[in-house]
Amino acid sequence: MKKLYTQSLYMLFLFVTATSFSQLFVGSGGSVFVNDRMVFVNQDVNLDTGGNVYLRNESQLLQGTAGGSANKGAGKLSVFQEGSVNNFAYNYWCSPVGNASASTGNENFGPIMLNRPTDVTNSTGAVLLGTGVFDGTATPLQIADRWIFTYLSNTTYAAWAPAGTATPNVPPGMGFTMKGSSGTDGVFSDHGQTNNPGSKQRYDFRGKPNDGNISVTVGPGQRTLTGNPYPSAIDLKAYLMAATGTTKVAYFWEQDPTTNSHLIASYKGGYGTYSPLAAGGVTDPTYGYMGVYVPPTFYAYDGAGTQLGSTGTGTAFQRRFCPIGQGFMIEGSAGGTVTMSNNFRVYVKEGTFSDFNRNTNHTSDANPGFLPEIQSVSGLDYTTVSTAEVPQIRFNTLLNNQGVKQTALVFVPGASDGAEIGMDAKSPDATDIDMYFVLDNSQYVISVIDFDVNKKIPVGFKANIPVSFRMTVAEMVNFDGAENVYLHDLQTDIYHDIKNAEYEFSLPAGTVNDRYEVTFRNDAALSVPELAADAFDVFQNNDSQLLTIANPKMMDIKTVNLYDISGKLIFNKTKLGVKGSYQFPTSGIADAVYIVKIMTADSQQYAKKITVYNGKK
Repeated sequence: MKKLYTQSLYMLFLFVTATSFSQLFVGSGGSVFVNDRMVFVNQDVNLDTGGNVYLRNESQLLQGTAGGSANKGAGKLSVFQEGSVNNFAYNYWCSPVGNASASTGNENFGPIMLNRPTDVTNSTGAVLLGTGVFDGTATPLQIADRWIFTYLSNTTYAAWAPAGTATPNVPPGMGFTMKGSSGTDGVFSDHGQTNNPGSKQRYDFRGKPNDGNISVTVGPGQRTLTGNPYPSAIDLKAYLMAATGTTKVAYFWEQDPTTNSHLIASYKGGYGTYSPLAAGGVTDPTYGYMGVYVPPTFYAYDGAGTQLGSTGTGTAFQRRFCPIGQGFMIEGSAGGTVTMSNNFRVYVKEGTFSDFNRNTNHTSDANPGFLPEIQSVSGLDYTTVSTAEVPQIRFNTLLNNQGVKQTALVFVPGASDGAEIGMDAKSPDATDIDMYFVLDNSQYVISVIDFDVNKKIPVGFKANIPVSFRMTVAEMVNFDGAENVYLHDLQTDIYHDIKNAEYEFSLPAGTVNDRYEVTFRNDAALSVPELAADAFDVFQNNDSQLLTIANPKMMDIKTVNLYDISGKLIFNKTKLGVKGSYQFPTSGIADAVYIVKIMTADSQQYAKKITVYNGKK
């Protein structure tokens, strides 16, 4: 009877486009093959010893269990996922399955449960190479388990815990790191992609399917590596909005794939940042926008894992829906646990608003401008969710002529100017050289405000050595509320147009949080000084190497300051009194553009740009 029952299930999967069961039982020796389908099981899954379920071609299993998992049995569910790195770089993972035994409930995962597909249903187990071996291989599939680590509620590099043993010891819901494999593997092709065409190793996860409530530990200001623990996609925004005790932000690791070394001092990588834009404690994931993702800045590291200078920039991915196997970091705002539940499970294929750290061609929506119908455990109507990107300005800042730091200023009606959980996102990396938004005396990579053309947004810069910065508007997304964007230097009161040009400047070592701000109006534009344009006649005579200021209205001049374009003070002249003209030598000044600022005794100001050319560099 068991065998006949599982055979009938097999036929159902072949011919029914959407299948639902209150319970799923597969007897010994039976199998269920699912091709390009979603299977919904309202209660538990029971896979008897030798019973198998094969999810193929983006098939997924959703379960409606409330509370803990009731899944049981020593049979196995098999689901594929491809990595996106070679044998030198990490992906962050979270297993959709655990050890398969007759006991009830979710079980631990171990890398010994990973397999290499040999055909559509058969696989061979991966070989664990031991901690003395550095490089995994694709043919045969050999995993360098010395690179498998977990990270639980901590802040230090030393807290990475080795987990690459043959014994399943990674708890359900706990993320883990794993490097990819070298070489290629063409023994099996699934819908046009071989096991490994190079830096894209396919893994066959085989075990008891995870289900129900799965909790991980968090601590205030500490990070935990977790991820999607199910053999289906999840709504990451819904999970984060419900993740009380956290900052409601997810961080995704990405590594420069061109750096082929196992030495930490050669690593180049960083964390991208996803904010769900969960305003005011709203927990309805159909509310508002899809969220916003800022790609990582790649940083170099020393041998102890301390971050050094920036080296490049990562990739923009779709993050609203999290695919099978994807791992990510969360940060606690309080101590306790955070629970993943079946209520966040959705049937979303990769390439449709869901990426496992790789770009894909997103298919067009059946309902243009909104999400298509999405089958989910929660039953939410996703067709009401706009796919339009939230209005925002993206800034690129070149850090000391090396990597680019991208930040996002996001405009959401009703958002406050201060830091809000689930909205604003802290900078993911504590680095020596950085640019960021200053919110509540902390450093943020995403700042969310209610737009007003008169607002001023503080930005900060820091460096451990004298460095240069080059800042510009990279993109204005769905936003036309401001014609101009400036970086205002409060020290010099100079407004630099960063919408139409880059502004390059140098700063000494240290942290500068109170000198610069982003504005949308130039309140002291050099072209419209406080004093009339004819108040003074300022001109640079490069032949005689003299700066001349004519004072036809015989004003009482208090100071004349000369600044370079970065805001550095070149000279300061005081107590000049009332004269018809003034001359200042410029023979010792390097060739460049400078700003002359004049202040009168009654505190009126006048400013003008000059160009000095003495043949000096």
